[in-house]
Amino acid sequence: MYRLVDSDHPPEDRIARFQRRQVPSLLNHRAAAPSFQPGEALCAAVNVALTVGAPLLLTGEPGTGKTQVAHWLAHYFGASDQLYQLYQLDVRSTTTAEDLLYHFDHVAYFHAAHDPGAAKEGGKLDRRAFVVKGPLWKALETGQGAIVLLDEIDKAPRDFPNDLLGVLDQSRFYVREEERWIERREGAPPPFLVITSNSERRLPEPFLRRCIFHHIEFNEDLLRRAVAARRRELEGVGDDLVDAAIARLVELRARELRKRPATAEFLL
Repeated sequence: MYRLVDSDHPPEDRIARFQRRQVPSLLNHRAAAPSFQPGEALCAAVNVALTVGAPLLLTGEPGTGKTQVAHWLAHYFGASDQLYQLYQLDVRSTTTAEDLLYHFDHVAYFHAAHDPGAAKEGGKLDRRAFVVKGPLWKALETGQGAIVLLDEIDKAPRDFPNDLLGVLDQSRFYVREEERWIERREGAPPPFLVITSNSERRLPEPFLRRCIFHHIEFNEDLLRRAVAARRRELEGVGDDLVDAAIARLVELRARELRKRPATAEFLL
C-alpha cells in the first residue's frame, strides 16, 4: 500500500513522492480547459444558449465541472487567436447586481480625501479614479467575444437573480461617477453569460425562464470522461485500477455521508 506520509524517508524524498502524485490541472481550471470533454447534452445546451442569446444556467452538485465549462468555452472559442476572454464574478452572500457592473471604492476614496498629498482638482478628488470595473464592464469594452462567469449564484441574496434581469436585457448601464453609458461596441458580439448553481437554494421563476438550463448529473460516464481528459497526467494507471476506483467511489457515494466524494477526490 502506498503511504504518502512516511517518516522512514528523508524530507527531499517525501517531497518528490508527493509531487509525483499530483495532477497539475486538477485545481486549475485554465490549465484543464484544453482537455475538458463535455457530454452531448451539455454541448446541445451551449449551442441553444448561443443561438438564442440567453444565459446558460448550469446546476449540479460540487465536482461535476460546472465552473470548468466556462473556462473550456473560453479556450474553445479563443485558443487560436485569443479572441474570447473570460471574466468571472465569484458570488458571495453580500454580492449585488452592481458587482457585475462596477463598484466605487469608498475606502480608497476616504483615505485619499484625508491625504494632504493626494492629487485634487479645485480641492476635490476625481471620483472617476476610484471606479473599479466589474466583469460585465470589461466584457462589453473588449469589442470582441467574451464570456462572463457568475459562479455559484445560489450563494447570493434572494433578490440578486431578479436584479440581474434588467442588466441583462439592456446590455448597457450608466456610471454616475463618470456620467456616461457603458455599452457594447457596435458590431461586437454580446458577452456570453455562464451561471453556475449548486442547487442549494431555488432560484426565482422569472430568472429561470430567461436562462437555458442544463443539469450536470454526477454519474459513471462523467467520471470516465474526467479520467480520459487527464490520461497523460495519470500515466501508469491501468484500466483495471480505474474500473476498481470508479466502483469504489460509486459504493461510497451510496452511503449516508455528510459530504459525498466527487470528481476532485476521485482524481486525487
